Amino acid sequence: MHVFDENRILVLDFGSQTTQLIARRIRELKVYCEIFPYNADLHKIKEFNPKGIVLSGGPASALEDGSPTLTPDIFDYIMTQPILGICYGLQLLINLSGGTLIKGDQREFGHTNIEYQKKSLLFNGFDFADYQVWMSHGDSVDTFPKEFYTIAMTGSGVIAAVGHREKPIFGVQFHPEVTHTTIGKKLLENFVINICKCKPTWNMHSFIENNIKNIKKTVGNEKVICALSGGVDSTVTSLIINKAIGKQLTCIFVNNGLLRKNEAEIVLNFLKKLDLNVDFVDATDRFLTLLKGVEDPELKRKIIGNEFIQIFEEEAKKLGDVQYLAQGTLYPDVIESVSFKGPSATIKSHHNVGGLPEKMNLKLIEPLRELFKDEVRELGKELEMPEDLIFRHPFPGPGLAIRILGDITPQRLSILREADAIVIDELKKSGWYRKMWQGFAVLLPIRTVGVMGDERTYENVLAIRAVDSLDAMTADWTRLPYDLLARLSNRIINEVKGINRVCFDISSKPPATIEWE
Repeated sequence: MHVFDENRILVLDFGSQTTQLIARRIRELKVYCEIFPYNADLHKIKEFNPKGIVLSGGPASALEDGSPTLTPDIFDYIMTQPILGICYGLQLLINLSGGTLIKGDQREFGHTNIEYQKKSLLFNGFDFADYQVWMSHGDSVDTFPKEFYTIAMTGSGVIAAVGHREKPIFGVQFHPEVTHTTIGKKLLENFVINICKCKPTWNMHSFIENNIKNIKKTVGNEKVICALSGGVDSTVTSLIINKAIGKQLTCIFVNNGLLRKNEAEIVLNFLKKLDLNVDFVDATDRFLTLLKGVEDPELKRKIIGNEFIQIFEEEAKKLGDVQYLAQGTLYPDVIESVSFKGPSATIKSHHNVGGLPEKMNLKLIEPLRELFKDEVRELGKELEMPEDLIFRHPFPGPGLAIRILGDITPQRLSILREADAIVIDELKKSGWYRKMWQGFAVLLPIRTVGVMGDERTYENVLAIRAVDSLDAMTADWTRLPYDLLARLSNRIINEVKGINRVCFDISSKPPATIEWE
């Protein structure tokens, strides 16, 4: 654990798709928060030493056999701490305390108004009035032990919030972490700051200082290589490690042949200004040879991840006795790639996480592993990086390989590069680039009939993806204006040979992911 801040909140994950949002909302309060699986080892939980514990929601029913639960030793321990149970977390809390649950005739999903009925620290600062919250549950509390009391009810008579008469233990049937719950931010603030007594000390300045100390202690006099792409994540990683160990760090920038138009030249020119020791490797032929005929997206990611590591190990041998590989892995990468955070399903493997081979000779250093994307951008500001780089749209480790659906060929790469360059150019000219999280082009494995210059064409379809997000855990499609979409379509069809149809992706995450593969 890299974090030295003693003000910590722990979230125990029971599988909710919004568990990550709980951690994100708590960090917005400048209090550090991590997510452990509900069945984490008790020693690990005690070692984390939280000032409060949140029990997340989850898709299971606490009434069913085999549903996620807490072992007696973990339950006994957390009952000595401030607790906030959310949805399933509330039901489990009541069930394990000796109360009873009732299965609803139908699920309650969506906006609901609750009535605040009894004064409580959790609702400190609230009037006795109705508040809009977001419900998502089937079961509900029927009766609870005498040490608990009702704080709020829904209009349909469902218990919406409870508190313990003697301990700082609370539960809510709704989701305070989602924006649909209008009182959610204040409620979480009451729990974290007022009830758990956490001080808002989590900031990027202290994060840098603590990481520098940690890296120095870990690395000692050994050498480190860093996988550097030129994006904000890997660049911030490199700058922090460079501050810690200086010339013991060598940054390796690999052109895998899957970069955007002129990207290798642009990145190399930029990196020279940052006083980083950079080793450039052009491995275009190696990657494209390995990817020839490969269409499965997971296989693409694995092949690319393995080959990157192979190259890093080759370069490490040239540099002498290198022990460590640094990567710009972020918290959402870890959460989406590895299901150890709880019973949530693995969505896809990320290049920085799931793409690594099982046997690797280099030990990993991932200083940003606990951070969300916007926190990394705050780090970039603290490190005085140029804004053009700080706010550069995310670009996946596998590059254009996962934005070309189907087989990857030099011709298809060329088509996508030209189209993607137009998308970025128009987004910047229109001012939309900085308003959104991410925008890019995707080449589909589809050909359609068209008419160009009075002649029949049979060419490729291109999709434009544009999303708004705070941390990539959830995202909504960006409502780009029609005139901008028209310019994008006209320019791409007229300027990029091989495309005769442009589509706009209007799916959100979930159910879709941001990248198409």
